[in-house]
Amino acid sequence: MLGFLARRFGSVFVLALAQRAEARSPYADDADATPQMAADEQVHEEVVRALAARGRQRLSGTFRAAVFGANDGLVSNLALVLGVAASGVPSHVVLLTGVSGLLAGALSMGAGEYVSVRSQRELLEASSPNPATSSALSHLDVDANELTLVYRARGMDQTEAQAHAHEVLTTLGAYTSPVAVPGAVEDEHEAVGNGWSAALSSFCFFASGALIPILPFIFGLTGTAAIVVAAVLVGLVLLGTGAIVGLLSGASPLKRALRQLAIGYGAAAATYLLGLLFGATVG
Repeated sequence: MLGFLARRFGSVFVLALAQRAEARSPYADDADATPQMAADEQVHEEVVRALAARGRQRLSGTFRAAVFGANDGLVSNLALVLGVAASGVPSHVVLLTGVSGLLAGALSMGAGEYVSVRSQRELLEASSPNPATSSALSHLDVDANELTLVYRARGMDQTEAQAHAHEVLTTLGAYTSPVAVPGAVEDEHEAVGNGWSAALSSFCFFASGALIPILPFIFGLTGTAAIVVAAVLVGLVLLGTGAIVGLLSGASPLKRALRQLAIGYGAAAATYLLGLLFGATVG
């Protein structure tokens, strides 16, 4: 599993395991270990954390959409299927409802992720300094006070803005036409993610998650047996996604897995009880 995750998403999963191993060093509580040994382990943890930081940033946008989509598909469609099944309708109606929930939810999630990520990136890009402004500085008739106001508007304090303005003005003579720097352009909003990749991840993972609760009905199970199998399958997948999130964040995979399971089962149980109530009321 770790090899698959590393090949698919990069070395961040391996580094996350190493970070967690360094964080669980016993030297701090070991009477035979020196303070220097414990300090070394703390530094090692920070080194591994720094190595994993770029991978986490690159992965965070798409991975967030994938985890959110998968869990939303699992929980929402399980809740939908359980709620409808508890009302006493035939199994083919439950299956049709589950398939409809899968398609509607996946399309909605994909469209929503694209719009939200694109809107967030456009908002952040609109607030970023225009890189073309630097090439125009040498042609401007500005003094230190005017340039100081620019840097004050960007959030610098008075002293820092004055110092930066003075530094820029003293080096204006070195400005010529911009020189292209070979290599990839840095994406300063990389952690936000890309609209299309987030939408595709959300769509695919929601559909994959929403498929799990209706598998028993697809294979012909009915009644209580179908409900129990659906709940068990969803529980296993919730444990898996929670463990992966815990692994990626360097936290305890077991705690994250149990948290995912409790949240998912809680929402599904509430919907199932409402379905029972609705079925009894209609009956």
